Amino acid sequence: MANDEMLEIGETCEPARARRSGGRAARVALRAAPLSEDMRPVRPGMAGGQYRPISDAGVQKIHQSALEALEVIGLADAPPSGVEILTGAGAILGDDGRIRFPRALVEDMLTVAARNITLHARDPKFDMHLSGTNVHFGTAGAAVHIVDPVTHEYRESTAQDLYDAARLVDNLDNIHFYQRTMVCRDVKDNREMDLNTLYGCLAGTKKHVGTSFSDPAHVADCFEMLHMVAGGEEKWLERPFVSNSNCFVVPPMKFAEESCITMEDCIRRGMPMLLLSAGQAGATAPAPIALAIVQAVAECLAGVVYVNAIKKGAPAIFGTWPFVSDLRTGAMSGGSAEQALLTAGCAQMHRFYDLPGGAASGISDSKLPDMQAGWEQGITNALAGLSGLNMCYEAVGMHASLLGFCLESLVLGDDLLGQAMRLVRGIDVTEDSTAIDAMKQVCLGGPGHYLGTDQTLGLMQTEYIYPKVGNRMSPKEWVEAGQPLLLDTAIARKNAILASAGCQVSPEIDTAIRARFNIYFR
Repeated sequence: MANDEMLEIGETCEPARARRSGGRAARVALRAAPLSEDMRPVRPGMAGGQYRPISDAGVQKIHQSALEALEVIGLADAPPSGVEILTGAGAILGDDGRIRFPRALVEDMLTVAARNITLHARDPKFDMHLSGTNVHFGTAGAAVHIVDPVTHEYRESTAQDLYDAARLVDNLDNIHFYQRTMVCRDVKDNREMDLNTLYGCLAGTKKHVGTSFSDPAHVADCFEMLHMVAGGEEKWLERPFVSNSNCFVVPPMKFAEESCITMEDCIRRGMPMLLLSAGQAGATAPAPIALAIVQAVAECLAGVVYVNAIKKGAPAIFGTWPFVSDLRTGAMSGGSAEQALLTAGCAQMHRFYDLPGGAASGISDSKLPDMQAGWEQGITNALAGLSGLNMCYEAVGMHASLLGFCLESLVLGDDLLGQAMRLVRGIDVTEDSTAIDAMKQVCLGGPGHYLGTDQTLGLMQTEYIYPKVGNRMSPKEWVEAGQPLLLDTAIARKNAILASAGCQVSPEIDTAIRARFNIYFR
């Protein structure tokens, strides 16, 4: 329900004003029944692509430069298993130890790469279909701190925090998936940390989950847990509901040996892969925005060859994920306009290859959910959505350039992402929406306004989106309501959700998992 006051269906402004007495009136938009998915004003997977910061000729130049980089420079530090896989597919191992990729090999692998993939959720209504310019917003990151927006303190994040974030995401309509948001700093053993990270995500939400593994040796235990939650390996393979966020490269142009081994194992076990290249322009990636995209594209194209040499058509997301440096200090600047351009440019390259793609959007350099965070998250998320990015990662909750995570920012971000998705939807121009019949009725002998007309009332819920915590009261109404602050409303909504959100794993399976593994949260 929106915080602002709105006319009840079938009511004009005069009766609504007459109802006001002794404080804020309870005026809300009503409807007889919940809207079906196809009638909601915004919903997961709406098509973007209206924004294109790179010309068609520029896209071709980036593509050709990426192919040249793979053929001439190649990538270093492939694990022995990767060398065998890649050279077996046609890559060339040089005397300098670098793997180089002939153009024909890259082009051949692009023809067999998976397209139009579905990232499953445990609840099918949350499945995400990654095709064309369909847009989905979600979380990601590895924050090491939790931000308290009241005390302004940063403390180490815990397994309970990660679980609570997942429970919030499960109840926020405009956050479409939950990828691991923070490090469980209270779990000192790395194996137990990977297990608690995975289970905290799964116990908190039935939306699609993304996670990482800190060591290839932990993969088998995590898949044992996955099979327990799925109801067996066969059911897992039918609907794999977790993807592996895999930093298979260490920019510039080097493989990450342990991550590659993990990737090989996960692909063989049927897990979708996020091929993540996370260079930082001006530091581990070139400073020119276009050349930073070239490097990210080259690294991810190497990943496409790698994945499809293991298993043709294995589901993988083209994760060109370059970040920005503030060149005055070298520090990351995830909330900058340059970051928004990088992400949108990467989305264009995903479309050029017709591959499911993902990149970063929504990071804030601000330490708190304040005005700076609002403009940074608003700009970067809006441009990511408008560019048609399939998977917009790190879209909400991330502060201090990924070092801090704020639960209240998830709640605030849900409103922000709803507005961003409304931009993605654009303007519906149809015979009905441009016919002047309603204008004639109002202007020629009618009331002289459109309040209460059938057309207005019929579009209140399907054409317009309303904030859950954002405040649209008049100043007078705001004073009468006790001058509520945005953060206070977000805290109240967060607390209400967490008070009622339960575990999303059945009690029987939860008991079995806790008996088998050391789970830290409750």
